[in-house]
Amino acid sequence: MELLSHYGILGLFLAAFLAATILPFSSEALLLLVVRQTGDWVLPVVAASVGNILGSLVNYWLGLKGNKILLHQWLRIDEKTLHKAKRNFNRYGVYSLLFAWLPVVGDPLTVVAGLLKTRFSLFLLLVSLGKAGRYLALVWGLHLITL
Repeated sequence: MELLSHYGILGLFLAAFLAATILPFSSEALLLLVVRQTGDWVLPVVAASVGNILGSLVNYWLGLKGNKILLHQWLRIDEKTLHKAKRNFNRYGVYSLLFAWLPVVGDPLTVVAGLLKTRFSLFLLLVSLGKAGRYLALVWGLHLITL
């Protein structure tokens, strides 16, 4: 069980990181699988949160550098999606980063935060709260379902 726990946590961290950057998939199902198989929720939530937050930091950095080629080719964010993220960011403000975990618009929001040079400490706080909160809510939901 310890071997499964070790590689499951590492795999979860990498999946969460990649899900926040270049790959169009989610890490939520893997998190729930690791929690069910290991019986632990703390380490999996921490690993998924840290991985996903680090992935968002990559997006922030790419936005900060403003390299459109990297944004379009590496992150696969098209102009329409980027424009929509900018519009939402400007409309709802920096607190929209609490929703950086959402599919489709979440990754572009973190890029836009970099493009608009959002204060790093505020970016990190809001993205961390949103992403860790989402993982905690999932684990809590799993707990309620399996009672």
